Amino acid sequence: MRFAGTAELRRAYRRFRRANDGPLLVCGNHLTMIDSALIAYALGSPLWYVLHPASLPWNVPDRNVFAAGPWQRALAYAYKCLPIERGGARAEVAGALARFIHLLRHGEVGLIFPEGGRSRTGRVDIENAAYGVGRIVKSLPGCRVLCVYLRGDAQHEYSGLPARGDTLRARIAWLEPKSDSSGLRGSLDIARQILIRLGELEREHFDAVA
Repeated sequence: MRFAGTAELRRAYRRFRRANDGPLLVCGNHLTMIDSALIAYALGSPLWYVLHPASLPWNVPDRNVFAAGPWQRALAYAYKCLPIERGGARAEVAGALARFIHLLRHGEVGLIFPEGGRSRTGRVDIENAAYGVGRIVKSLPGCRVLCVYLRGDAQHEYSGLPARGDTLRARIAWLEPKSDSSGLRGSLDIARQILIRLGELEREHFDAVA
């Protein structure tokens, strides 16, 4: 497995981090179980993250998959994960999101998938917007969103891991989504804006590799 074009992506990410100190949320398409790690690697090298730890994104993986036991939970937190039980108690999920928002408000970067889970169609599903991402953005005035579309050449549908030996390509776009609506409607509006931009990046990806 190799990445194509990471140097340009990493330069763009570094420029933004130097020039902006407001909240930053990375939003990506979701096709494999390790997309969080793949996106983080596309944006920065391990050494750069050691020198700039706040730029390594926090993410919210499924607790039942990545943090079922106490040692897994400790390791997950060390790797900047805030595990959430999908479909779990509303108060528990809200608490995890509140911690996530707190971290972004204080200079950390977050990463989340606005579809809420891996795409079952293998494409960005604009109609499957999860309101949580919109709620996060609305809670952080001036929050910028970095849309990252990442896909392997051999990735035709969702899977556990990328295909062995695959070449991964990424495209990025900056967005500052806003909505005049309040409550759930406003959160869904923002989530849809992000997914629409990811859908545009997806079309650009397939146009480029056609």
